[in-house]
Amino acid sequence: MPDSAQCPACGIYFFKWGQAPVHHAATQDPDTSGWFSPMPAMDPTAFYGRCLAWVLLSIWSWSLIRADYTDGEIFDSFMHNILLPIHEAGHVFLMPFGEFLTILGGSLFQLALPLAIGVAFLLKNRDNFAASLCFWWVAVSLLDLSPYIYDALHPQLTMLGGHTGEDGPHDWIYLLGVFGQIQRAQHWGAVTHTLGVMAVLFTLGWALLVLVRQRGQTHDGS
Repeated sequence: MPDSAQCPACGIYFFKWGQAPVHHAATQDPDTSGWFSPMPAMDPTAFYGRCLAWVLLSIWSWSLIRADYTDGEIFDSFMHNILLPIHEAGHVFLMPFGEFLTILGGSLFQLALPLAIGVAFLLKNRDNFAASLCFWWVAVSLLDLSPYIYDALHPQLTMLGGHTGEDGPHDWIYLLGVFGQIQRAQHWGAVTHTLGVMAVLFTLGWALLVLVRQRGQTHDGS
């Protein structure tokens, strides 16, 4: 039968059979590829729980930012108690790699751990809100490190072993000494604090924008 043959009963051209385009229903899922994109539809309880978490972190951030970095006031905060074991673990993990990395490892690890978790949330889970909170953790770690750096010029802070930097090990006396920057310790402490403040504000703004965009994706449409 030639390709142009037409069915005498229904009028269908046989060569066109099966070539009709398939129409797919348009998806309503949001684009989750951007840094500020929300997740797909979320249960309202989870959404408002995230809103509450953002409010509490914002209040806490204000107290951490206001802490005087020139005298280590932030070391009296609960956040420092979270960061201290992570800092000490960094020294242990990098101990096989020599003195410099062992001493750097404390400060490095308290920044690298939340950063790695945040990247995992961002790239693997596509959960931008969770990622923003992990990067907030990195930002607060900078606030926590700033007094330690600032203290290297005139050591006054009491270290974990109960001594000051003049009487025992002090990470940033050693690290700044390696690069000949001891005399600029207070400058670098101030820079670190400023970067921490900026990063805290950025991550809170990031989280807020994700929440605003997520609001239209809750199951009840609220």
